[in-house]
Amino acid sequence: MAKRCPVMGKGVQSGNTVSHAKNATRRRFLPNLQNVSLMSEILGNLVRFRISAHGLRTIEHNGGLDNYLLSTSNSRLTEEAKSVKKRILKAQKSV
Repeated sequence: MAKRCPVMGKGVQSGNTVSHAKNATRRRFLPNLQNVSLMSEILGNLVRFRISAHGLRTIEHNGGLDNYLLSTSNSRLTEEAKSVKKRILKAQKSV
């Protein structure tokens, strides 16, 4: 599984761990990814994502998964989020 948030695009960063003696060793900073099930009101079911804590706060700030995906351009979303957005748009047109 990729260590990248499908909503915000946050990924792995690299840097140094610096000891008290100022020895620098390389390390990885991993994003805070959480397994969550978000309710899509238009689809009427849960959608599972592995998103960062920042992405979860952003979705809640925008009023839910449907509002966030519909208001965000496709260029800012990953393939996983684009497929959910496509399903939401299809369900919206059929209603």
